[in-house]
Amino acid sequence: MAWAGTAHAIDYRSVKEPAALRDAPSEKAGKLMVILRGTPVELVLINGEWSKVRDSAGAMAWIESRLLSERRILMVRVPRAQIRVAADEKSSLVFEAERDVVLEMTGPGKEGWVPVRHGDGASGFVRAAQVWGL
Repeated sequence: MAWAGTAHAIDYRSVKEPAALRDAPSEKAGKLMVILRGTPVELVLINGEWSKVRDSAGAMAWIESRLLSERRILMVRVPRAQIRVAADEKSSLVFEAERDVVLEMTGPGKEGWVPVRHGDGASGFVRAAQVWGL
């Protein structure tokens, strides 16, 4: 079988709209679950109009490629992540985000910190170790 393309480096995407995750790259394949809009996924393989993705729990499934966006969304992986004014543990706390909250990545990370924005508009820096999707 010839593959249309593979992801060579770790490549993350986000889901554009609620979509069925399937056990094979076909509309006729079994539905495993519905994934929510904005959920980050790791792109594993591209097979024509279908993409194989891995979620934050490590489960793999197929999704229609058209339903994926290059918009970078991160998911909190610790019980409570601290988002700070600056990329410094001593800087003021802007807000805290609980496990599985999604945050938009707003720029490149550096020195273990990533700039993020919450859906309500609040923004700051989170430790890279506290999120999934990098």
